[in-house]
Amino acid sequence: MSKELLIALSCLIGYLLGSLSGGIIISRLKGGPDLHTVGSKSTGASNVQRTMGWKYGIMTFLFDAVKGILSCFIACLLTRNILPETNHFVSLLAGLCCIIGHNWPVFFRFRGGKGVATTGAVMLYCFPPYALICIALTIAVIALFRYISVGSMLLVIVFFGLSFIFSGGNACVIIWSAILMIMCIARHHANIGRLLHGTENRLGKKVQ
Repeated sequence: MSKELLIALSCLIGYLLGSLSGGIIISRLKGGPDLHTVGSKSTGASNVQRTMGWKYGIMTFLFDAVKGILSCFIACLLTRNILPETNHFVSLLAGLCCIIGHNWPVFFRFRGGKGVATTGAVMLYCFPPYALICIALTIAVIALFRYISVGSMLLVIVFFGLSFIFSGGNACVIIWSAILMIMCIARHHANIGRLLHGTENRLGKKVQ
């Protein structure tokens, strides 16, 4: 198989894995609500937690995180012998496609979540030191202020900052991290509006 086809296959697998929405699957299996009609109308872990409880919220988070790691891992397996010099780059592409799949899943009418768990997992696989710093800071901010949306946006903003400063001017890494940041913040546009109006839900608040 050619290099181009391997890269395309890695990206396709990443997108299809991302399109497996953990929140929707778990909600349907457990007789939960249509996530598109309740709470924030997102299919991610935070909306599952608010509408179905902590147990299913954690399950959704783990599901969405694992598919991000799996996408990058599969890309590495597919290209490690044929594309050793660009192996890491292909993982970046596959991880990005997984996040895109999560946000706009082909299996669920392109209506997905905000991609935070998947983004964090992809970051962790591709850049562990940067990701660990960002994740620790995110957890601290959420624990302190109890706004998941604030912590989520901080995750990608700090990651972009670290990538910009410490990547040695690697344009691919900087552009990649910028895309992650822009996508995450854009998906939180409704949360930003609620934060500005003081109506954003805090962590642990259950909604109908």
